[in-house]
Amino acid sequence: MLKVFSRISRRRALEGAAAGFVVFGLLLWWLLPLGDDPPTGTITFSTGTPLGVYQEYGKLLRAELDKDMPGLTVKLVNSDGSQENVARVATGHADFTIAAADAVETYEADGKPGAAGLRGIARLYDDYVQLIVPRDSDINSVADLRNKRVAIGPDRSGVRLIANRVLTAAGIDPKTGVEPVAAGIDTGPDLLKKGKLDAFFWSGGLPTDGLKDLAAHYAFRFVPIEASLVAKMHEEGDSTRYYRATNMPESAYPDIQRGSTVPTIAVSNLLMTRKDLNPRLTEWITRTVIKSRDGIGAHVHSAQLVDLRTAIYTDPLVLHEGARRYYRSVKP
Repeated sequence: MLKVFSRISRRRALEGAAAGFVVFGLLLWWLLPLGDDPPTGTITFSTGTPLGVYQEYGKLLRAELDKDMPGLTVKLVNSDGSQENVARVATGHADFTIAAADAVETYEADGKPGAAGLRGIARLYDDYVQLIVPRDSDINSVADLRNKRVAIGPDRSGVRLIANRVLTAAGIDPKTGVEPVAAGIDTGPDLLKKGKLDAFFWSGGLPTDGLKDLAAHYAFRFVPIEASLVAKMHEEGDSTRYYRATNMPESAYPDIQRGSTVPTIAVSNLLMTRKDLNPRLTEWITRTVIKSRDGIGAHVHSAQLVDLRTAIYTDPLVLHEGARRYYRSVKP
């Protein structure tokens, strides 16, 4: 009887060891590079304005790509933001970028050059529209911006696109109803401090370094953007369907919000490329984006929201073939 139990125990131990080896093998497969040799060459990544999340994410992603593909050179190029990013990739002036879904849809709807060749890699995180005023300002709603000096973002930015739509929804002509200033997160905070602005719009991940820095030595607050404005924006057309009414969590800028949420608008960001980019390269890049979520998220809080289950939803873009290969390979 003892020998029987001994044989059974030995068999179970071997089965357990085999199962453990399979699990270990799967973990190795997840961590090890795809294929024999990493892709090499040079790519251009269009980011965003200084102190914005696009630029910070781009720098951190480049570091992660360098670990996985040391023979790949990644050139980062600043931009005004989403609208310029989409145009650069579509026309071949950049290979990869991040852009908000509304800017992508608008570019495609306008039938601009190269729109048909745009492809998605991953849905990343959401941008939140942030409307900033001095703490003692008499501006308490979007409607109160009438005749004020308002920064609406650089000309080719995603901020400009959404700020104009918010103002229009509030019954304000963006060109004549306010004194528009083409300033972004890199210059807007300083202009506000110097009294050269009454308010400025920003659309970015939470928190944004430019606003964290401002909060450290200047008293400001956020103006709520009510859900009723989002409903009016949805009446404009297809690209506005990517806007959703939400609340900026109280944890975004705790010293400013003081435990309160702020009604606002969110829109998803997409990592994107073109159809003609090498599928193997794009597959490797997709893998690095997903694998590096926690590492990048330690520095860019919004990047923690990158998730394998939602990354594949890159509407309005269809997935690039390389990204599709990666997601199929890790499908449970």
